[in-house]
Amino acid sequence: MRVLFFGMLKDLVGRAEDHLDLDGDATLGGVRDHYSAQYPRMREMADSILLARNQEFAGPATALADGDEIAFLPPVSGGTEYLRQISENGNFFALTQHPIDARKIAAHLLTGQDGAVLTFEGVVRNNTNGRQTHFLDYECYEPMAIKLMARIGGEIGAAYPIDRIAMVHRLGRMLIGETSVVVIVTAAHRKAAFDAALEGINRLKRVVPIWKKEHFTDGEVWVEGEWDRNATLAASG
Repeated sequence: MRVLFFGMLKDLVGRAEDHLDLDGDATLGGVRDHYSAQYPRMREMADSILLARNQEFAGPATALADGDEIAFLPPVSGGTEYLRQISENGNFFALTQHPIDARKIAAHLLTGQDGAVLTFEGVVRNNTNGRQTHFLDYECYEPMAIKLMARIGGEIGAAYPIDRIAMVHRLGRMLIGETSVVVIVTAAHRKAAFDAALEGINRLKRVVPIWKKEHFTDGEVWVEGEWDRNATLAASG
C-alpha cells in the first residue's frame, strides 16, 4: 500500500510518502496505529487527523486491500489558530502550530490608557556555539504548559504596574528566522513594560514544560536545560 502524508505531517515523518506491507485483515486504524507508534506527535494529533482510502474519506475500521492508496490529512489551513488558549482579565496565553502574528495580538491587548507596548520575540537562529542549525522542533505537555503560562502572567500582572500581558509559544517545526515565542506587555509607562516582559520570558523558560530539539548538519539533539527548582516549587504552591 502507498501511504501519503501532507502538510505538517509530511514534516513530522520526514517524507511525503511511504510504502507499507500489511497482512490480509489490515484496516485504516491499523495503519494509523503503526505510524502513531513511531511518531508520538501524530498520536497526540489523532483527533484532528482525517484518513482517506483511494481519495475518499474513510473511518479507522475500513478494510484495506493490496494496492490501496492511504492518505493522512492534517487540519486544513482554515482550522483553528490555537491548539490551546486562555483569555482572562484582558490577558492572553496560547499554544499554536501556526506562525505567530505579534501585531495582531498586541492590537488586541492595547487600550487607550496605554503609553507603551513592549513585544519580545524569540526567533530561531542559524547556529549554536558555531554548529550550524537547520531547524528546530518544539513539543510540550500542553495542558500543563498553558495553565502555567496563565499563572505566570497573572502573577506578573499583580506584581508590576502593567495593563495586560500575552504569552504565545509555537510548537512543531520552525525554520531559521521564524518566531518561536512572544511575550507582549502593555502599560502606561515603558519601564514597567520592559521589566514585566523580561520577567515573563525568563519565568516561561525556567518552569513551563516545553522542549526543543535542534537539527544540525551532522545530527540532532534535545537541548538540555535545568529546572529552576525554587520556581517549580513556588508554582506548585
